[in-house]
Amino acid sequence: MKTTFEIERNHDNLINSFNLEERKNSFIKLLEKCRVSSYFEETQNILLFNLHCHSFFSYNGYNLSPTGLVWNAIKNNLYAIGLVDFDVLDGVEEFLECCEKANIRGCAGFETRVFIPQFAKYQINSPGEVGICYHIGMGFTSQKVRKLETLKKLKSIAQSRIKNIIELVNSFLYPLTIDCEKDVIPLTPAGNPTERHLCVAFLEKSKMVYAKQEEFLKFWSEKLGTPISELEKVTEDNNSFQNLIRSKLMKLGGPGYIKPEPETFPTLNEVNEFILANGGIPTFAWLDGTSDGEQKIEELLTLMTASGVHAVNIIPERNWNIKDPELKKVKLQNLEKFIMVAKELYFPIFIGTELNAPGQKFVDNLDCPELRPYYQLFLDGVHIAYAHTILQRIKGMGFTSPWSLSYFSTPKERYEFFKEIGTKLKP
Repeated sequence: MKTTFEIERNHDNLINSFNLEERKNSFIKLLEKCRVSSYFEETQNILLFNLHCHSFFSYNGYNLSPTGLVWNAIKNNLYAIGLVDFDVLDGVEEFLECCEKANIRGCAGFETRVFIPQFAKYQINSPGEVGICYHIGMGFTSQKVRKLETLKKLKSIAQSRIKNIIELVNSFLYPLTIDCEKDVIPLTPAGNPTERHLCVAFLEKSKMVYAKQEEFLKFWSEKLGTPISELEKVTEDNNSFQNLIRSKLMKLGGPGYIKPEPETFPTLNEVNEFILANGGIPTFAWLDGTSDGEQKIEELLTLMTASGVHAVNIIPERNWNIKDPELKKVKLQNLEKFIMVAKELYFPIFIGTELNAPGQKFVDNLDCPELRPYYQLFLDGVHIAYAHTILQRIKGMGFTSPWSLSYFSTPKERYEFFKEIGTKLKP
């Protein structure tokens, strides 16, 4: 099985340009060069797919646009690919249109953070933050949505937090400062910066202010509390340096860390109402089962189900590719337990690598011994997500549509129907 994958940055052909028309034209030219009617070749025993990819509309570790994601899926012979951006749906229509042109199975959605009052004392999947939960809406077919005020609220909350972080970190790093409008917004195509954009901006600004290497190292050594000898090891690697800035300055204990307050987040029910109103699938984002909240997984999923959740998301790499053998053993046991619970509930399982940090794999190795036992369940998730997307776009008859929820008498019947349709549908 092919386990190394080429990421196409390809700035020359503008596949990742901030200009939509340039991306479209570049994609058309690339497809013409392929000169094939179907870009996916079912030649491997283990099909390749990634249903959780962030694009540059939130942050992508390789600066990939929604179009760029699809092009890389073609290059690496992926069976299916999914777009999941933080707090926005800006890339949905572009992404699904590219999937259609490329004859590849696609689905799209967004990720955000919600407050769960019933778990206000527990950490769930956001380390160090009680009551706060990363949450996903899958299966969107358009960025033109009902209840638009909810989507605006999500983006507003996120951007207000980013501006506060800039202010706090500027104060700590003074005289080195950045300006949101001048230094950060230009790094994004649609004005949706994240912490990782801030790290890029601070690092690039410091290179201009402290042009001499010794001044640059001295400044960051003092501000990050890190010996110059350690900084020298990462100076040639912008990604590592940015990660160091983020961990030291913006995470728990850092001067730019902002403790989440429940009232600043939408509730789980509010976000699920928005997702369902727009034909999406409310999806619980599982981490690794080590938090006190996720250790109460049956109680948590019962709560999720009552709020409208019908699927789960897993980032497999976090649960098996671990150096510490004891920690790996614990996480694999947690993974097995969680998958069995999701299976009993007939919740589709959507998996992916995120791609929201440099160095993350473009696709999971599902042929490894740790993940091979779950391959078929993961593939079921692909087929259900794809069938949902097609039926929702054509007739409003998706997995969580009023028709679906009333027609099928059990979750098993609904699961099996959409799995079969997704298996038989050819892009």
